[in-house]
Amino acid sequence: MRYHSAVGPAGPPPLPNMEKLLAVTAIGHDRAGLVRDLSEEVTRAGCNIQESRMIALGSEFAVLMLVSGNWHSVGKAKDRLARLQQESDLTVTLRDAEQRAADAAAPYLVDVVTLDHEGIVLGLSDFFAKRGLEIAELNTRRYNAPHTGAAMFSVQMTINVPADVHTAGLREEFMEYCDSENLDAVLEPAQR
Repeated sequence: MRYHSAVGPAGPPPLPNMEKLLAVTAIGHDRAGLVRDLSEEVTRAGCNIQESRMIALGSEFAVLMLVSGNWHSVGKAKDRLARLQQESDLTVTLRDAEQRAADAAAPYLVDVVTLDHEGIVLGLSDFFAKRGLEIAELNTRRYNAPHTGAAMFSVQMTINVPADVHTAGLREEFMEYCDSENLDAVLEPAQR
């Protein structure tokens, strides 16, 4: 009698009760019920939404979700979300994900306000990338100043600062950069 091994190049198949993660992005025309439709497909597949970010972008609505479940429910969620894309005006992208490894980095909040001009996000992201610092979250907003009506731009981000980085030196370099770019900024530890 011959036995066939279920172990392939990627290892054994996952056990049914092991938690799997699925990163979901969806964008479509902003309308009532869009969030309900996405969350209904995830829930009916037997999955949970662990994290999400949702925002209106002009006339479009964008959703980022981290979905969890066992291998079977994640497979069902993939099928249901693909079907939802075919039946609606949504563009859905699905990617298998893994839990992030815990690290010793401390989260720091960065808050920047300036007159709106090109290259603000590029300059800030370049500043942190050149120092090997990860941007964990980034939010921007354009608005008009209350009294003058001037076009303003605000950036809020969370960066992860490893324990071996000298934070006083980082803060000094960051403030020098912001002064050179005419940015009003704050860099402070995030409240845990």
